[in-house]
Amino acid sequence: MRTELIKGSVRGLKAYVPGEQPEGQKVVKLNTNENPYPPSPQVVQALQQFDADTLRKYPNPSSDAVRARLAELHGCGVENVFVGNGSDEVLALCTRAFVEDSGSIGFFDPSYSLYPVLAAIRDVGTCPVELDGTFQWQMPAPDLCSLFFLTNPNAPTSMRFPKADVEAFCETFKGVVLVDEAYVDFASEHCMDLALKYQNVLTLRTLSKSYSLAALRVGYVVGAAPLIEALMKVKDSYNLDGVAQALALAALNDVAHMRANAERIIASRQGLSAALTEFGFDVSPSETNFLWVRPPAAITAQDLFDKLRECGILVRYFPGPKTGQHVRITIGDENEVAALLSAVGSILKGDVI
Repeated sequence: MRTELIKGSVRGLKAYVPGEQPEGQKVVKLNTNENPYPPSPQVVQALQQFDADTLRKYPNPSSDAVRARLAELHGCGVENVFVGNGSDEVLALCTRAFVEDSGSIGFFDPSYSLYPVLAAIRDVGTCPVELDGTFQWQMPAPDLCSLFFLTNPNAPTSMRFPKADVEAFCETFKGVVLVDEAYVDFASEHCMDLALKYQNVLTLRTLSKSYSLAALRVGYVVGAAPLIEALMKVKDSYNLDGVAQALALAALNDVAHMRANAERIIASRQGLSAALTEFGFDVSPSETNFLWVRPPAAITAQDLFDKLRECGILVRYFPGPKTGQHVRITIGDENEVAALLSAVGSILKGDVI
């Protein structure tokens, strides 16, 4: 095999590993932070009424109708909104638009494991900022890097960083700060206003989690017009397909449905957190649609992950010195939460060997 044909940085690249997506198996799937409840009925109606004849034409190249609705929701101009093929595309475009070849990308450690992969793809340096032993905020240096990805609430740790700390960082940082708010609809506070206040701040959101549209791949970012214009310059010609645009608009026209689902998940999160605490788990204070938990001393996180899998329940395990003592558990529906707790009880009693 002529590996020399492949760019050197790609040859040595450790690719992002997504959560397992089993097919044809009956499992309780609590490993990828998907919403357990269906999207708005308006989305279903828009799909049923979609004009198949439009498939032969290219979609709107800049998702103007979706951008207009988002501008309305966030009280800004259309020029302050960019819509992408999932939030991951927006992240990748930011590495193109805001990082010179001599630049670098920063992020907290631990955080979203795609960030260092995107830096490696761009072949630029990384500047990880280690969180403390309880995964709390650490102030990055103002000249640390060109672009800083700041997930808030953070993943996989589930906790929200104080807005005052985030804003203090944005005020002093010399590069671009992207506040990744993938889980913000399950949180008590947001940073959207910072993107409209500071010229170097972008706030990123997705329709995958709270809007129950993970299969569509729709994300968006809000920020100062020059930053948005830069993303427009480097995106693909037609980066969001016509079906996704139509269904995203339908979802955004029914924010009440999303918020009702989010409230159900928050209530389930509180109940699951209390139940796992009763089992002896150390449960981090979550403001997401998942829990970050350390099992009781009787079992390791790796063993819990393996034994839950044997019971047909998938959760997420991240090996490593910082994350290897924890597992991440997506908040499922009532039946899925009950199945998880039943399995955990059996495992801790030794009934699952």
